[in-house]
Amino acid sequence: MNTANRMSLLGTESAFEVLVKARALEAMGHDVVHLEIGEPDFDTPAHIVEAGQRALSDGFTHYGPPVGLPELREAIAEEISTTRQIDVHPDQVVVTPGAKPIMFYSILALAQRGDEVIYPNPGFPIYESVIRFAGAKPVPVPLTEDRGFSLNADQLRDLVTERTKLIILNSPQNPTGGVIPEGDLKAIAEVAVAHQIPVLSDEIYSRMVYGDVFHSISACEGIADLLIILDGFSKTYAMTGWRIGYGVMPMDLVPHFDRLMVNSNSCTAAFTQMAALAALKGPQDAVGDMMNAFRKRRAIIVEGLNAIEGITCPMPEGAFYAFPNITGLGKSSAEVSDVILNEGHVACLAGSDFGEYGEGYLRFSYANSVENIEKALARIRMCAEKLVSFRADPGAV
Repeated sequence: MNTANRMSLLGTESAFEVLVKARALEAMGHDVVHLEIGEPDFDTPAHIVEAGQRALSDGFTHYGPPVGLPELREAIAEEISTTRQIDVHPDQVVVTPGAKPIMFYSILALAQRGDEVIYPNPGFPIYESVIRFAGAKPVPVPLTEDRGFSLNADQLRDLVTERTKLIILNSPQNPTGGVIPEGDLKAIAEVAVAHQIPVLSDEIYSRMVYGDVFHSISACEGIADLLIILDGFSKTYAMTGWRIGYGVMPMDLVPHFDRLMVNSNSCTAAFTQMAALAALKGPQDAVGDMMNAFRKRRAIIVEGLNAIEGITCPMPEGAFYAFPNITGLGKSSAEVSDVILNEGHVACLAGSDFGEYGEGYLRFSYANSVENIEKALARIRMCAEKLVSFRADPGAV
């Protein structure tokens, strides 16, 4: 069957490709430690599951409004108003099956052939994929280790042209774990406001900050009429499989997102929305417990990676990813990740999977037990020692 040319423009998430390879090794009898998938390894809190089950029993099994149930939109507006300290009306909220549709719809609604979209690199690979699918030109802003992987406003300013139709931010960031400081957010907002460029702020990890409080660009002067906030329930409440996310945006964009929902998903499953409502309104203890576990794991994996010759690893400030520099091993990111998987039986992702500026790094998701992280570190050390020995004496291996 002949497919449309635009299908070749869509990329994928390498995490799922690596998972397939890891499962194949497991089918052969190997014990694989999974540090490739970006999802919490915790169960959805019981009160949220119970709310979803109750909603099914209560008949929340029919079509609903394309942009979401009114009660959930109200709760999200209240949540964003409180956490971002801005005024949000429920009519500004669009609920979607997962947060990806907000990303997809934002790009489709704002960018077309001949336009440009600025995005972080290394960054979530779907940004570049959907930009290309929309016919626009992806314009990467390099995120560098020496700046804590924060987006540089001076570089951003230099990349802006009359064709720039959208700027994408992600903080806390996937894959680096970097957080954009408040000062940088203000500088970025100044660029966006000066040129009247909309901003898509991917804040899916907003509740996963280890140090200071979370800072959103939404607090910056003049940005309100240009800003789309992307957030959801997958990471914070361990609800990845529930597929429930949302966007908060200027009201004049909502009808466009409404039509995109009608033409693609019709609506988000009502019972998952009721579960999400329970997540917002119910106890938050599980969120704190999960972050305490991630904080402990973060310390273990960063310390362990830094103790391996040829690897250095900065301390991530958010999310649950370690992004070590592996240039000292003398091989490309893809080569090192393959060795670690095939010989060490630890699944991870090459930094180059997140864009050209991710080369020289690996991404490890520490959403796994301390026992498995320590097991993985021992195996990574073995692989690294072999690579370092080979680099010193290629004929020795």
